[in-house]
Amino acid sequence: MGENGSVRDDVQRVVAIDWSGDKGPGQRRKIWAGVWTASDGGGDALAAFKRVRLESGRSREEVAEWLIELARETPRMVVGVDCCFSFPAWFLAEHGWDTVFALWDAVHAGKGEEWLHRDCADDRFWGVQGPRRAGKRPAEFCGEGYARMMRTTDWDNKIAQRLEGGDAERAAKMLGITPKSPFQIGGSGSVGTGSLRAMGFIVRLREAGFRVWPFEGSAVGAARPRPLLVEMYTRLLTGPVKKSNPVARREYMLARRRAEASYAALGRGVLAKAYGSEDAFDALVCLMEMVRLRGEFVGLKATKDAVLKLEGITWRPGVKA
Repeated sequence: MGENGSVRDDVQRVVAIDWSGDKGPGQRRKIWAGVWTASDGGGDALAAFKRVRLESGRSREEVAEWLIELARETPRMVVGVDCCFSFPAWFLAEHGWDTVFALWDAVHAGKGEEWLHRDCADDRFWGVQGPRRAGKRPAEFCGEGYARMMRTTDWDNKIAQRLEGGDAERAAKMLGITPKSPFQIGGSGSVGTGSLRAMGFIVRLREAGFRVWPFEGSAVGAARPRPLLVEMYTRLLTGPVKKSNPVARREYMLARRRAEASYAALGRGVLAKAYGSEDAFDALVCLMEMVRLRGEFVGLKATKDAVLKLEGITWRPGVKA
């Protein structure tokens, strides 16, 4: 808190991570992190953007230890990770888990790898082929059951805004994007594998003092600050762009540089990495959006909604628990 007892709003470090569920050495290539650290005062308001870093080369375990070290140095830190933090509430209830923490502990203890195995009898995890399951979406999640494979936050961000009465601006960000479910563990754009392999990572960060929103409220601005972890979805932060196309990535970045001083201040090395890799591009653009709106993270409170306490919420500009 400040001298008058008010909550501080000076987030001092922001990290955006484009995640990967790759089990092998590919994770070092696919996991990218953008890092912004506030300036130590002075007259150059853009100095912090000139020092933005864009990094890869770490495994998931190494990313966790690196973040813990950063948090020791700068506890007023917010970290966004591109994956789902939970599953639909009905799925947790089916397993007898009355908190998301119980889900994370079970996944960390081996349940996640059991679901990812090709021989898994639970064919609600789809996208891979094995003796007991096909690679396509199961009948349970087709037709009237389509919404069942989504969390409330997934439905709101990926589908509801396209329907009558939805937010046209948010719908435009999802144009041409096929909605993905945390149950999908294979196929283009699948999020399930990365999400399951993130849950042990979340457990490790919580053990080190991180709070995880919306299951816990932010303490970034507290007298004894604690780092905050949020779930993000890159498409909501980049907006419409053909991210797999290097030319489109470059044009997007050049347009942002012409329009925004913060982008214009970015170093050439950082830009070259974003031009050359879709994962690096996602990490950088998400970082810039999180930094632009960093004051929002201080006031995030734990949700009181019974469903969201189990399912979580994807952070986006303006969202609240």
